[in-house]
Amino acid sequence: MDGRMMRSVRLKEAESPGQGHTASCLCGSAPCILCGCCPASRNSTVSRLIFTVFLFLGVVVSIIMLSPGVESQLYKLPWVCEEGAGTPVVLQGYIDCGSLLGFRAVYRMCFAMAAFFFLFTLLMICVRSSRDPRAAVQNGFWFFKFLVLVGITVGAFYIPDGSFSDVWFYFGVVGSFLFILIQLVLLIDFAHSWNQRWLGKAEERDSRAWYAGLFIFTLLFYALSIAGVTLLFIYYTRPGACHEGKVFISLNLTLCVCVSIVAILPKVQNAQPNSGLLQASVIMLYTIFVTWLALSNVPDQKCNPHLLASSSNGTSLAGPEGYETQWWDAPSIVGLIVFILCTLFISVRSSDHRQVNSLMQTEDCPPMLEAGQQQVAASEGRAFDNEQDGVTYSYSFFHFCLVLASLHIMMTLTNWYKPGETRKMISTWTAVWVKICASWAGLLLYLWTLVAPLLLPNRDFS
Repeated sequence: MDGRMMRSVRLKEAESPGQGHTASCLCGSAPCILCGCCPASRNSTVSRLIFTVFLFLGVVVSIIMLSPGVESQLYKLPWVCEEGAGTPVVLQGYIDCGSLLGFRAVYRMCFAMAAFFFLFTLLMICVRSSRDPRAAVQNGFWFFKFLVLVGITVGAFYIPDGSFSDVWFYFGVVGSFLFILIQLVLLIDFAHSWNQRWLGKAEERDSRAWYAGLFIFTLLFYALSIAGVTLLFIYYTRPGACHEGKVFISLNLTLCVCVSIVAILPKVQNAQPNSGLLQASVIMLYTIFVTWLALSNVPDQKCNPHLLASSSNGTSLAGPEGYETQWWDAPSIVGLIVFILCTLFISVRSSDHRQVNSLMQTEDCPPMLEAGQQQVAASEGRAFDNEQDGVTYSYSFFHFCLVLASLHIMMTLTNWYKPGETRKMISTWTAVWVKICASWAGLLLYLWTLVAPLLLPNRDFS
């Protein structure tokens, strides 16, 4: 009887926040439209998706800023085409100053997004449940939050250049490095969940088709990785030259093979029965992908085919050495697609693995009353609050991930352009080393997830 009374009271609480829901929708129609499309959605998921939409809007604006037609309109701003004591610069080496404006505009747009999400990172520290007043700010008032983002963006475009772009470049380097690691963590989580679910279905249904599916995908990923390594040696190395590229490719291939061997060692299998070659193949494919991104930034014409593009299509810039850098190349486009997929995954994920949940600051959704709340929410055409007993993810850490995402997309769209080197509109070795070090750190992180139960037997890694 007491349980029924408690359930009735909590359902009334779930139904009663009509005033808060009305206030949230009154301050912005976006959540109401989204909830109308999928009325039984969790409030936590809807909020993360809308914040991700804010990020994607900034990405779209940044891409528009790189178009030649918009660049010609940026001359009116105070920070363009000036050096030193306000001396206009029309031509810098082989580079028309107008070509720099899009990159500097992207820096300011991404600065605005990073500042917006960092503000929420600080504001949402230690929010424990939706009963915290700050949770209403997280899950509502979307129109005002959009106005805040627009205001920060407008202010960012009027920041004098000075040392702003030089300093912000290094923030972008660190943020991009960390976001590459987050992408790897998400891939590890995805591969573990995939492997565990298919193995579970194979045992439940006593069917070998699921085992065959895992084997086929594992073989496919290893085949793609080997093909990628072969193509990297063909296109990014030359006989008697490109020694750095040869070392990077060979070393990463060797490390991937070692990690794959460790993943199937008997002791590792006993400690982690769900560990296997599927996860190792996914990690290997991602490592080769990051190696490709790194080699596409090598500032050497002999070792980087992307420096040979023609400027007739308006998407490349001539460098001071006489060759050119293509800024909308295949690595940038693929990197943008991977960024979008990983950011969406951050918004909707709910992992079954305690290690990943601990690292990504997320928890399993509290099951209490969720079925009843879904029925009420579906009847009223709105999302339901599933965080009354506790938040399902760290609000603060989620916004920090979006800060890193803003910095990563800034470096991706500008192809790691360094503002202080306007006379060298080519990629720098900084980009190469950051990405290569990120691939090494990612492999070490995955290796640690394999051997940690063996090295620390007294800890629970289930």
